[in-house]
Amino acid sequence: MAAGPLKKQTSQEYERDGFVIARQMFDAEEIDLLRRSAKEDRELDQHAFGRGDGEGGTVRLSLWNHPGDTIYGMFARCETIVNSAEMLLDGEVYHYHSKMIMKDAKVGGAWAWHQDYGYWYQNGVLFPLLTSAFIAVDPATRENGCMQVLKGSHLMGRIDHILTGDQAGADLERVREAENRLELVYVEMDPGDVLFFHSNLLHRSDQNRSDKPRWAMICCYNAARNDPYKEAHHPRYTPLHKVPDSAIREAGLRRFADSKADVAWLEDAKDQSARSLKTDTHTAAS
Repeated sequence: MAAGPLKKQTSQEYERDGFVIARQMFDAEEIDLLRRSAKEDRELDQHAFGRGDGEGGTVRLSLWNHPGDTIYGMFARCETIVNSAEMLLDGEVYHYHSKMIMKDAKVGGAWAWHQDYGYWYQNGVLFPLLTSAFIAVDPATRENGCMQVLKGSHLMGRIDHILTGDQAGADLERVREAENRLELVYVEMDPGDVLFFHSNLLHRSDQNRSDKPRWAMICCYNAARNDPYKEAHHPRYTPLHKVPDSAIREAGLRRFADSKADVAWLEDAKDQSARSLKTDTHTAAS
């Protein structure tokens, strides 16, 4: 059974560090349903697209805007996750989008240093009042490319981003200075652990050169009071209907093909968050 939302005192840690880890927020049975569903889901696989990392690798992911009523939607809508996001953002939230990051063994690409708000700023979101819940589907280790974060880097505010490969990367001059002053944390996680992180937290990951996959589902939330001022490829305020944690088990292996709900898949060509940015001509030429 899900362990329940984050405790109020964790909001101080989140405000100080830019992230907080909830160990075993979901139990083995719940996360096994998510893993089995995702890795056997043909529709999830068919909607996957790759993002070049500028280092010769490719990150594979599927992304959808509305949570729906599948096993994935039950995780994104469950009280444990949503109430935690609302506590961290101090008010009502809505589902900005979810994605499955498929960092496969041997071939999974890297993510460049970036802030999510470096992407989402382009979408008419005025304030960085967004948080992401990174749910470990597989173990995340240094060997298979776990997330790395610079502790407290969210306090730097939004950094300029440029396009490197197919990804938006933060201004490396500022990143290098931040690395000199801030603690680098390798966020190693077990299945069922959840990392909540601020939209301005600098984070990255290495390529997966191990023989172990590193899949993760990331549910992103925007504060209702932070409704974007213009239309973009992610939704404006849409009321989020929470479900009890028990809905996860009740959904079982309900995949996308088992539902008629329109989750508004985001195809690669429609995602302009990164591609609206300037290209790093030095990297592109090297």
